Amino acid sequence: MPRTATALTPAGERILQAAGDLFYTHGIRAVGVETIAETAGVTKKTLYDRFGSKDALVAMYLQRRSDRWRDFVTAHLEQRAALPATERILAVFDALDEWSRASSRGCAFVNAFAEIGGTGHPGVDIIRDEKAWTLALYQGLLEEAGAEAEHAARLGLRLTVLHEGALVMVTAGDQPDAIAHARATAESMLAEALPAAGSRT
Repeated sequence: MPRTATALTPAGERILQAAGDLFYTHGIRAVGVETIAETAGVTKKTLYDRFGSKDALVAMYLQRRSDRWRDFVTAHLEQRAALPATERILAVFDALDEWSRASSRGCAFVNAFAEIGGTGHPGVDIIRDEKAWTLALYQGLLEEAGAEAEHAARLGLRLTVLHEGALVMVTAGDQPDAIAHARATAESMLAEALPAAGSRT
């Protein structure tokens, strides 16, 4: 599981925090290094000394956000370890709903891909890895619920499509209850696909 590997200095942390806020709020291409440096209270030289390039800073922003999302979901599931298997799957949607309430512009990775996809940017692999992690999470939880690997792969993809589609609809579609609808649909799918799993722990 990739993590933000480099330990940053206090100035580096300020730069990364400022860049993350600006990239998410305004878009990657719209934000220049001058604005990031000014917001972080550093010089452009310090920014380049710490990160090397804007592309590297973008990649670290995406990796840091991915790390935060993974930690958030993992903690959410650990707190619900005693729940029946299917409820733990649905708890991912609950985590997504809570996360999205603090993310007014929707999925940072979808937003970033719209700007850097197909360019060979180092952030693209991080975006794809984040989506692959979410898919693998659903598949793993389905296997814990008793689904065979092939079935878990198919159903896991369907749950991921619900998950990702709901996140887009909350913002771009202006449907604030989209994740609740996705969760209800997932619950129906699981009841049909894993009728005996609800009683498992």
